[in-house]
Amino acid sequence: MPVVTVAPGSVATTTLTVRNDSDIVEAYSLEVVGECAAWSSVEPARVSLYPGTSETVTITLSPPRSPEVRAGERPFAVRVLPAEHPESVRVPEGTVRIEAFHELETELAPRRRRGWLRGRYRLAVRNLGNTPVQVEFTPGQPGEELGFAFTQERPKLEPGESTEVGLRVRTGKPVWFGTPVVWPFTLTTTEVAPEEGAEQPRPEESAPRAPLDAEFVQIPIFPRWLLILLAILLALLLAWFALVRPAVRSAAKDAAKEAVQPRPAPSGAQTPGGTGTGSSPTGPGGAGQGGTTTGQGNESGQGTGVGPGTVGGSGGGQQSSQTIEVKAAAGQPARGVYTVPAGMVFGVTDVVLANFQGDEGTLTFSFGDRKITTIALETFRNQDYHWVTPIQIPANDTVTIEVTCAKPGTPASGQRASGCYEVLNVSGVLTRTTP
Repeated sequence: MPVVTVAPGSVATTTLTVRNDSDIVEAYSLEVVGECAAWSSVEPARVSLYPGTSETVTITLSPPRSPEVRAGERPFAVRVLPAEHPESVRVPEGTVRIEAFHELETELAPRRRRGWLRGRYRLAVRNLGNTPVQVEFTPGQPGEELGFAFTQERPKLEPGESTEVGLRVRTGKPVWFGTPVVWPFTLTTTEVAPEEGAEQPRPEESAPRAPLDAEFVQIPIFPRWLLILLAILLALLLAWFALVRPAVRSAAKDAAKEAVQPRPAPSGAQTPGGTGTGSSPTGPGGAGQGGTTTGQGNESGQGTGVGPGTVGGSGGGQQSSQTIEVKAAAGQPARGVYTVPAGMVFGVTDVVLANFQGDEGTLTFSFGDRKITTIALETFRNQDYHWVTPIQIPANDTVTIEVTCAKPGTPASGQRASGCYEVLNVSGVLTRTTP
Protein backbone atom coordinates (compact mmCIF):
# COMPACT_ATOMS: atom_id res chain seq x y z
CA MET A 1 0.00 0.00 0.00
CA PRO A 2 1.34 3.48 -0.80
CA VAL A 3 2.10 6.21 1.75
CA VAL A 4 -1.09 8.15 2.59
CA THR A 5 -0.91 11.84 3.64
CA VAL A 6 -3.77 13.28 5.70
CA ALA A 7 -4.33 16.47 7.68
CA PRO A 8 -5.87 16.19 11.17
CA GLY A 9 -9.58 16.81 11.00
CA SER A 10 -9.83 15.69 7.34
CA VAL A 11 -10.25 12.35 5.56
CA ALA A 12 -7.91 10.38 3.27
CA THR A 13 -8.47 7.00 1.55
CA THR A 14 -6.43 4.22 0.01
CA THR A 15 -7.29 0.83 -1.47
CA LEU A 16 -6.38 -2.80 -0.89
CA THR A 17 -7.04 -5.69 -3.31
CA VAL A 18 -7.99 -9.08 -1.82
CA ARG A 19 -7.57 -12.19 -4.07
CA ASN A 20 -8.77 -15.77 -3.43
CA ASP A 21 -6.04 -18.13 -4.58
CA SER A 22 -7.62 -21.18 -2.95
CA ASP A 23 -9.82 -23.79 -4.67
CA ILE A 24 -12.95 -23.07 -2.56
CA VAL A 25 -15.28 -20.16 -2.04
CA GLU A 26 -13.81 -18.11 0.79
CA ALA A 27 -15.09 -15.22 2.95
CA TYR A 28 -12.60 -12.68 4.27
CA SER A 29 -13.02 -10.33 7.29
CA LEU A 30 -10.98 -7.11 7.15
CA GLU A 31 -10.11 -4.64 9.92
CA VAL A 32 -7.45 -1.99 10.56
CA VAL A 33 -5.06 -2.81 13.43
CA GLY A 34 -2.47 -0.74 15.24
CA GLU A 35 -2.51 2.76 16.72
CA CYS A 36 -4.50 4.07 13.71
CA ALA A 37 -7.38 1.66 14.29
CA ALA A 38 -9.32 4.14 16.46
CA TRP A 39 -9.83 6.53 13.53
CA SER A 40 -9.67 4.15 10.52
CA SER A 41 -12.17 1.82 8.81
CA VAL A 42 -12.44 -0.68 5.91
CA GLU A 43 -15.34 -0.72 3.46
CA PRO A 44 -16.62 -3.34 2.94
CA ALA A 45 -15.47 -5.04 6.10
CA ARG A 46 -16.25 -8.55 4.73
CA VAL A 47 -15.99 -9.96 1.18
CA SER A 48 -16.78 -13.38 -0.31
CA LEU A 49 -14.70 -14.54 -3.31
CA TYR A 50 -14.83 -17.44 -5.69
CA PRO A 51 -11.58 -19.22 -6.43
CA GLY A 52 -9.30 -17.13 -8.60
CA THR A 53 -11.30 -13.89 -8.17
CA SER A 54 -10.41 -10.65 -6.32
CA GLU A 55 -12.06 -7.54 -4.93
CA THR A 56 -10.77 -4.08 -3.99
CA VAL A 57 -11.73 -2.57 -0.60
CA THR A 58 -11.39 1.07 0.52
CA ILE A 59 -9.44 2.04 3.66
CA THR A 60 -10.56 5.38 5.18
CA LEU A 61 -8.20 7.33 7.47
CA SER A 62 -9.68 10.28 9.45
CA PRO A 63 -7.37 11.41 12.30
CA PRO A 64 -8.99 13.92 14.70
CA ARG A 65 -7.66 17.47 15.11
CA SER A 66 -6.19 16.81 18.52
CA PRO A 67 -2.79 17.10 20.20
CA GLU A 68 -3.06 13.36 20.97
CA VAL A 69 -2.44 12.54 17.28
CA ARG A 70 1.06 13.90 16.80
CA ALA A 71 2.46 14.95 13.43
CA GLY A 72 4.71 12.50 11.54
CA GLU A 73 4.55 9.09 9.91
CA ARG A 74 2.58 6.29 11.51
CA PRO A 75 2.39 2.63 10.40
CA PHE A 76 -0.97 0.98 9.93
CA ALA A 77 -1.98 -2.53 8.91
CA VAL A 78 -5.07 -4.36 7.68
CA ARG A 79 -5.73 -7.85 8.98
CA VAL A 80 -7.30 -10.14 6.34
CA LEU A 81 -8.81 -13.20 8.07
CA PRO A 82 -10.21 -16.10 5.92
CA ALA A 83 -13.26 -17.80 7.37
CA GLU A 84 -12.47 -21.34 6.15
CA HIS A 85 -8.71 -21.25 6.64
CA PRO A 86 -7.99 -18.82 9.55
CA GLU A 87 -4.41 -20.04 9.68
CA SER A 88 -3.85 -18.27 6.33
CA VAL A 89 -4.41 -14.81 7.83
CA ARG A 90 -2.52 -11.98 6.16
CA VAL A 91 -1.61 -8.51 7.56
CA PRO A 92 -0.50 -6.12 4.80
CA GLU A 93 1.05 -2.89 6.13
CA GLY A 94 1.10 0.73 5.00
CA THR A 95 2.19 4.18 6.19
CA VAL A 96 0.12 7.28 6.95
CA ARG A 97 1.81 10.69 7.11
CA ILE A 98 -0.07 13.02 9.51
CA GLU A 99 0.42 16.68 8.73
CA ALA A 100 1.21 19.20 11.45
CA PHE A 101 -1.19 21.86 12.65
CA HIS A 102 -0.62 24.69 15.15
CA GLU A 103 -3.17 25.96 17.63
CA LEU A 104 -2.50 27.99 20.77
CA GLU A 105 -4.80 28.97 23.61
CA THR A 106 -3.87 31.94 25.84
CA GLU A 107 -5.56 33.63 28.79
CA LEU A 108 -4.40 36.65 30.82
CA ALA A 109 -5.66 37.11 34.38
CA PRO A 110 -6.56 39.45 35.83
CA ARG A 111 -7.30 41.90 33.04
CA ARG A 112 -7.25 44.86 35.49
CA ARG A 113 -4.79 45.29 38.34
CA ARG A 114 -4.39 48.16 40.82
CA GLY A 115 -1.19 49.20 42.58
CA TRP A 116 1.15 52.04 43.52
CA LEU A 117 4.07 51.14 41.25
CA ARG A 118 3.73 47.57 39.95
CA GLY A 119 1.21 44.87 39.17
CA ARG A 120 1.44 41.10 38.66
CA TYR A 121 -0.47 39.11 36.06
CA ARG A 122 -0.71 35.42 35.12
CA LEU A 123 -0.58 34.28 31.48
CA ALA A 124 -1.86 30.72 30.90
CA VAL A 125 -0.66 29.16 27.61
CA ARG A 126 -1.68 25.76 26.18
CA ASN A 127 -0.46 24.05 23.00
CA LEU A 128 -3.51 22.53 21.30
CA GLY A 129 -1.53 21.63 18.16
CA ASN A 130 0.11 18.28 17.33
CA THR A 131 3.72 19.44 17.13
CA PRO A 132 6.09 21.08 19.66
CA VAL A 133 6.32 24.87 19.54
CA GLN A 134 8.03 27.73 21.31
CA VAL A 135 6.02 30.78 22.30
CA GLU A 136 7.08 34.43 22.23
CA PHE A 137 5.30 37.30 23.98
CA THR A 138 5.30 40.89 22.78
CA PRO A 139 3.86 43.56 25.12
CA GLY A 140 2.58 46.82 23.67
CA GLN A 141 1.77 50.17 25.24
CA PRO A 142 1.01 53.57 23.60
CA GLY A 143 3.85 55.29 25.48
CA GLU A 144 6.95 54.10 27.26
CA GLU A 145 5.73 54.59 30.81
CA LEU A 146 5.46 50.88 31.60
CA GLY A 147 8.15 48.21 31.90
CA PHE A 148 7.42 44.51 31.33
CA ALA A 149 9.18 41.37 32.60
CA PHE A 150 8.28 37.68 32.07
CA THR A 151 9.24 34.76 34.29
CA GLN A 152 9.78 32.71 31.09
CA GLU A 153 10.95 34.38 27.89
CA ARG A 154 10.27 31.60 25.30
CA PRO A 155 8.63 28.56 26.87
CA LYS A 156 8.63 25.31 24.85
CA LEU A 157 5.39 23.32 24.82
CA GLU A 158 4.79 19.75 23.71
CA PRO A 159 1.43 18.88 22.12
CA GLY A 160 -1.29 19.14 24.77
CA GLU A 161 1.09 20.71 27.30
CA SER A 162 0.25 23.93 29.16
CA THR A 163 2.25 26.35 31.30
CA GLU A 164 1.73 29.51 33.31
CA VAL A 165 3.97 32.51 32.76
CA GLY A 166 4.20 35.37 35.25
CA LEU A 167 4.10 38.96 33.95
CA ARG A 168 5.32 41.93 36.04
CA VAL A 169 4.29 45.43 34.98
CA ARG A 170 6.03 48.46 36.54
CA THR A 171 5.66 52.22 36.16
CA GLY A 172 8.58 54.64 36.04
CA LYS A 173 7.46 57.04 38.77
CA PRO A 174 4.78 57.16 41.50
CA VAL A 175 1.65 59.28 41.56
CA TRP A 176 1.72 61.17 44.85
CA PHE A 177 -1.67 62.92 44.84
CA GLY A 178 -4.80 63.20 42.71
CA THR A 179 -6.88 60.60 40.89
CA PRO A 180 -5.76 57.10 39.76
CA VAL A 181 -3.99 56.85 36.38
CA VAL A 182 -5.06 54.08 33.98
CA TRP A 183 -2.32 52.54 31.81
CA PRO A 184 -3.79 50.26 29.08
CA PHE A 185 -1.51 47.74 27.38
CA THR A 186 -1.73 44.71 25.09
CA LEU A 187 0.01 41.33 25.00
CA THR A 188 0.55 39.55 21.67
CA THR A 189 1.45 35.84 21.50
CA THR A 190 3.37 34.33 18.58
CA GLU A 191 4.32 30.67 18.19
CA VAL A 192 7.42 29.50 16.32
CA ALA A 193 9.07 26.17 15.54
CA PRO A 194 11.15 25.00 18.54
CA GLU A 195 14.26 23.94 16.61
CA GLU A 196 15.79 23.76 13.18
CA GLY A 197 14.54 20.93 11.02
CA ALA A 198 11.13 20.83 12.73
CA GLU A 199 8.10 21.34 10.60
CA GLN A 200 7.37 25.03 10.35
CA PRO A 201 3.83 26.32 10.87
CA ARG A 202 1.89 27.57 7.90
CA PRO A 203 1.80 31.38 7.51
CA GLU A 204 -1.78 31.65 8.68
CA GLU A 205 -0.91 29.60 11.78
CA SER A 206 2.35 31.36 12.69
CA ALA A 207 0.84 34.85 12.44
CA PRO A 208 0.43 36.64 15.83
CA ARG A 209 -2.81 35.91 17.64
CA ALA A 210 -5.25 38.65 18.47
CA PRO A 211 -3.68 40.70 21.29
CA LEU A 212 -4.98 40.41 24.83
CA ASP A 213 -6.09 43.71 26.36
CA ALA A 214 -5.32 44.58 29.98
CA GLU A 215 -4.98 47.62 32.26
CA PHE A 216 -2.77 48.69 35.13
CA VAL A 217 -4.44 51.26 37.39
CA GLN A 218 -1.83 53.29 39.28
CA ILE A 219 -3.35 54.63 42.49
CA PRO A 220 -1.97 57.71 44.31
CA ILE A 221 0.32 57.28 47.30
CA PHE A 222 -1.77 59.73 49.34
CA PRO A 223 -5.58 59.67 48.89
CA ARG A 224 -7.57 62.83 48.26
CA TRP A 225 -9.32 62.78 51.63
CA LEU A 226 -5.93 63.03 53.33
CA LEU A 227 -5.21 66.26 51.46
CA ILE A 228 -8.55 67.67 52.59
CA LEU A 229 -7.81 66.68 56.19
CA LEU A 230 -4.38 68.32 56.06
CA ALA A 231 -5.91 71.47 54.61
CA ILE A 232 -8.49 71.58 57.42
CA LEU A 233 -5.80 71.08 60.08
CA LEU A 234 -3.67 73.81 58.52
CA ALA A 235 -6.65 76.20 58.45
CA LEU A 236 -7.38 75.47 62.12
CA LEU A 237 -3.74 76.03 63.01
CA LEU A 238 -3.66 79.38 61.21
CA ALA A 239 -6.94 80.39 62.86
CA TRP A 240 -5.45 79.59 66.25
CA PHE A 241 -2.38 81.73 65.77
CA ALA A 242 -4.29 84.56 64.02
CA LEU A 243 -7.44 84.83 66.17
CA VAL A 244 -7.70 82.60 69.22
CA ARG A 245 -4.20 82.93 70.65
CA PRO A 246 -4.14 86.78 70.66
CA ALA A 247 -7.59 86.88 72.28
CA VAL A 248 -6.50 84.44 75.01
CA ARG A 249 -3.38 86.48 75.75
CA SER A 250 -5.39 89.73 75.92
CA ALA A 251 -7.94 88.20 78.30
CA ALA A 252 -5.15 86.86 80.52
CA LYS A 253 -3.48 90.27 80.71
CA ASP A 254 -6.78 92.00 81.61
CA ALA A 255 -7.46 89.46 84.36
CA ALA A 256 -3.98 89.97 85.80
CA LYS A 257 -4.38 93.77 85.85
CA GLU A 258 -7.75 93.54 87.57
CA ALA A 259 -6.34 91.22 90.24
CA VAL A 260 -3.57 93.62 91.28
CA GLN A 261 -5.72 96.84 91.42
CA PRO A 262 -6.81 97.89 95.06
CA ARG A 263 -10.53 98.00 95.80
CA PRO A 264 -11.93 101.41 96.94
CA ALA A 265 -13.10 101.70 100.57
CA PRO A 266 -16.92 101.85 101.01
CA SER A 267 -18.34 105.31 101.89
CA GLY A 268 -20.70 105.97 104.83
CA ALA A 269 -20.73 106.44 108.62
CA GLN A 270 -18.65 104.13 110.77
CA THR A 271 -19.71 102.78 114.12
CA PRO A 272 -17.42 102.85 117.03
CA GLY A 273 -16.85 99.18 116.44
CA GLY A 274 -15.65 99.96 112.90
CA THR A 275 -18.62 98.43 111.06
CA GLY A 276 -20.98 100.20 108.65
CA THR A 277 -24.67 100.77 109.38
CA GLY A 278 -27.13 98.24 108.09
CA SER A 279 -29.02 100.87 106.05
CA SER A 280 -25.99 102.11 104.12
CA PRO A 281 -26.84 101.86 100.35
CA THR A 282 -23.32 100.74 99.62
CA GLY A 283 -22.61 98.67 102.70
CA PRO A 284 -22.77 94.94 103.03
CA GLY A 285 -26.18 93.65 102.15
CA GLY A 286 -27.14 97.00 100.67
CA ALA A 287 -29.20 97.58 97.56
CA GLY A 288 -26.13 98.39 95.42
CA GLN A 289 -24.46 95.03 95.94
CA GLY A 290 -27.74 93.22 95.84
CA GLY A 291 -28.51 94.72 92.40
CA THR A 292 -25.09 93.74 91.14
CA THR A 293 -25.60 90.13 92.22
CA THR A 294 -28.96 89.95 90.48
CA GLY A 295 -27.50 91.32 87.27
CA GLN A 296 -24.76 88.71 87.30
CA GLY A 297 -27.30 86.00 87.84
CA ASN A 298 -29.34 87.12 84.81
CA GLU A 299 -26.28 87.29 82.58
CA SER A 300 -25.27 83.74 83.52
CA GLY A 301 -28.81 82.43 82.95
CA GLN A 302 -28.95 83.87 79.47
CA GLY A 303 -25.71 82.03 78.56
CA THR A 304 -26.91 78.53 79.55
CA GLY A 305 -30.67 78.58 79.69
CA VAL A 306 -32.93 76.53 77.34
CA GLY A 307 -36.40 77.60 76.22
CA PRO A 308 -39.31 75.15 76.18
CA GLY A 309 -39.30 72.71 73.23
CA THR A 310 -36.02 73.94 71.71
CA VAL A 311 -32.62 72.40 71.14
CA GLY A 312 -30.00 73.35 73.72
CA GLY A 313 -27.49 76.07 72.86
CA SER A 314 -23.70 75.88 72.96
CA GLY A 315 -22.54 73.44 75.58
CA GLY A 316 -25.84 71.51 75.44
CA GLY A 317 -24.69 68.89 72.90
CA GLN A 318 -21.81 66.47 72.49
CA GLN A 319 -19.74 65.40 69.51
CA SER A 320 -20.79 62.00 68.17
CA SER A 321 -19.45 59.68 65.47
CA GLN A 322 -21.23 56.58 64.20
CA THR A 323 -19.86 53.91 61.83
CA ILE A 324 -22.09 51.75 59.61
CA GLU A 325 -20.57 48.70 57.91
CA VAL A 326 -22.33 46.94 55.02
CA LYS A 327 -21.32 43.58 53.55
CA ALA A 328 -23.08 42.41 50.38
CA ALA A 329 -22.70 39.29 48.25
CA ALA A 330 -21.96 39.68 44.54
CA GLY A 331 -25.10 40.63 42.63
CA GLN A 332 -27.09 41.24 45.85
CA PRO A 333 -28.23 44.43 47.64
CA ALA A 334 -27.62 45.12 51.35
CA ARG A 335 -28.29 48.01 53.75
CA GLY A 336 -27.11 49.34 57.07
CA VAL A 337 -29.01 51.66 59.45
CA TYR A 338 -28.19 53.91 62.40
CA THR A 339 -31.21 55.19 64.40
CA VAL A 340 -31.03 58.47 66.33
CA PRO A 341 -31.83 57.74 70.03
CA ALA A 342 -35.13 58.88 71.50
CA GLY A 343 -35.08 62.38 72.92
CA MET A 344 -32.05 63.39 70.86
CA VAL A 345 -31.34 65.35 67.66
CA PHE A 346 -28.33 64.49 65.53
CA GLY A 347 -26.79 67.49 63.68
CA VAL A 348 -24.69 65.91 60.91
CA THR A 349 -21.67 67.87 59.68
CA ASP A 350 -19.35 65.24 58.14
CA VAL A 351 -19.73 61.96 56.23
CA VAL A 352 -16.83 59.74 55.07
CA LEU A 353 -17.34 56.74 52.73
CA ALA A 354 -14.72 53.98 52.44
CA ASN A 355 -14.43 51.50 49.55
CA PHE A 356 -11.02 50.05 50.40
CA GLN A 357 -11.50 46.87 48.28
CA GLY A 358 -12.25 48.73 45.05
CA ASP A 359 -15.70 47.11 44.69
CA GLU A 360 -17.99 47.86 41.76
CA GLY A 361 -21.68 48.72 42.08
CA THR A 362 -23.70 51.59 43.59
CA LEU A 363 -23.99 53.14 47.07
CA THR A 364 -26.81 55.39 48.31
CA PHE A 365 -27.02 57.04 51.74
CA SER A 366 -30.03 58.91 53.15
CA PHE A 367 -30.98 60.91 56.21
CA GLY A 368 -34.49 59.80 57.05
CA ASP A 369 -36.62 60.25 53.89
CA ARG A 370 -34.01 62.57 52.33
CA LYS A 371 -31.74 60.86 49.83
CA ILE A 372 -28.36 62.62 50.00
CA THR A 373 -26.56 61.03 47.04
CA THR A 374 -26.05 57.91 44.93
CA ILE A 375 -22.47 57.16 43.82
CA ALA A 376 -20.80 54.44 41.75
CA LEU A 377 -18.39 52.39 43.87
CA GLU A 378 -15.77 52.04 41.13
CA THR A 379 -15.28 55.83 41.04
CA PHE A 380 -13.71 56.13 44.51
CA ARG A 381 -11.81 54.44 47.32
CA ASN A 382 -12.55 57.15 49.90
CA GLN A 383 -15.16 59.92 49.57
CA ASP A 384 -16.14 62.60 52.09
CA TYR A 385 -18.90 65.22 52.45
CA HIS A 386 -19.02 68.24 54.77
CA TRP A 387 -21.74 70.76 55.71
CA VAL A 388 -21.19 74.16 57.33
CA THR A 389 -24.80 74.19 58.50
CA PRO A 390 -25.53 70.82 60.20
CA ILE A 391 -28.31 68.66 58.76
CA GLN A 392 -30.69 67.96 61.63
CA ILE A 393 -31.97 64.37 62.01
CA PRO A 394 -34.73 64.10 64.63
CA ALA A 395 -35.13 61.37 67.22
CA ASN A 396 -36.01 57.87 65.97
CA ASP A 397 -35.10 58.87 62.42
CA THR A 398 -32.30 57.02 60.60
CA VAL A 399 -29.07 57.30 58.69
CA THR A 400 -29.32 54.62 55.97
CA ILE A 401 -26.68 53.23 53.57
CA GLU A 402 -27.80 50.95 50.71
CA VAL A 403 -25.22 49.01 48.64
CA THR A 404 -25.81 47.06 45.42
CA CYS A 405 -22.78 44.81 44.82
CA ALA A 406 -22.07 44.30 41.12
CA LYS A 407 -18.53 42.94 41.43
CA PRO A 408 -16.30 42.51 44.49
CA GLY A 409 -12.94 44.21 44.22
CA THR A 410 -9.38 43.16 45.02
CA PRO A 411 -7.90 44.52 48.27
CA ALA A 412 -4.20 45.10 48.90
CA SER A 413 -3.71 41.38 49.65
CA GLY A 414 -4.04 40.65 45.91
CA GLN A 415 -6.85 38.09 46.28
CA ARG A 416 -10.32 38.98 45.02
CA ALA A 417 -12.83 39.36 47.85
CA SER A 418 -15.90 37.12 48.08
CA GLY A 419 -18.26 40.07 48.57
CA CYS A 420 -18.48 43.85 48.72
CA TYR A 421 -17.55 45.64 51.97
CA GLU A 422 -18.33 49.36 52.43
CA VAL A 423 -18.06 51.61 55.50
CA LEU A 424 -19.88 54.91 56.24
CA ASN A 425 -18.80 57.16 59.12
CA VAL A 426 -21.18 59.99 60.05
CA SER A 427 -20.11 62.69 62.54
CA GLY A 428 -21.84 65.65 64.16
CA VAL A 429 -23.37 66.94 67.38
CA LEU A 430 -25.86 64.82 69.35
CA THR A 431 -28.13 67.15 71.33
CA ARG A 432 -30.86 66.33 73.83
CA THR A 433 -34.26 67.94 73.32
CA THR A 434 -36.42 69.26 76.19
CA PRO A 435 -40.23 69.24 76.38
